Formats: sequence, C-alpha cells, structure tokens
Amino acid sequence: MYAHLIWFDQPRTAAELAAVDFADANRIEPAVATVPGLLDFYELRRADGSGLVIGIAETEEALHAVREAILATELLPGEDPALLPGPDRVEICPVLTHRDRAAIYAEGAMS
Repeated sequence: MYAHLIWFDQPRTAAELAAVDFADANRIEPAVATVPGLLDFYELRRADGSGLVIGIAETEEALHAVREAILATELLPGEDPALLPGPDRVEICPVLTHRDRAAIYAEGAMS
C-alpha cells in the first residue's frame, strides 16, 4: 500500500478554492475514477485554504496512473489556469502500518 501526499502550503483565495473545487468535481474526480487500485482519499483544508491531499492506493504504479490521468485532462470551458496553482510539494511513501477503526478499538480493548 502507498500514500500520495500533496501539500498546498500557501493560503488560497476564495476564487482559487472555488476553481479547485470546480476542477475536482467536474474534471479531476471523473478522471481519477477510471484508475484501478485506489483505496482511500482525504482532503485536509485549513481556514486559509492551505492544506494537504492524501491518496492511498494498492501500488505505487496506481498513484502514478492517477497523476497521468489528471495531467491528461484538458481545462474545461471557463477554467482559469491562473486560479489553479499546483502543489508546493508532492511525495509518494510506502504505508508502513494501517489500522482501521475496528482494529484500533480492538487493540484498545485487549490492553
């Protein structure tokens, strides 16, 4: 299992966040839905618009396929590339440990 960590360190404006949300819903999510091997997705966003996206996949190749699928999309009518700055950092890491809710609470009950 692998994690894709995508950091947006800088604050983003309301216009940038609206553009990102539109792109996610109308262009990125449909493209990502075509990639097999994805397990989980989390988007963490602070009040200032900075944040982190975490994608979890079965293989590192699946995460590379997500990137390729997104980059293969074309901007939709009305999308302004100036409002879609890329991430500040991107990293892929192997997942060392994963515990779902049931495992977390089962371990606590055993102690």
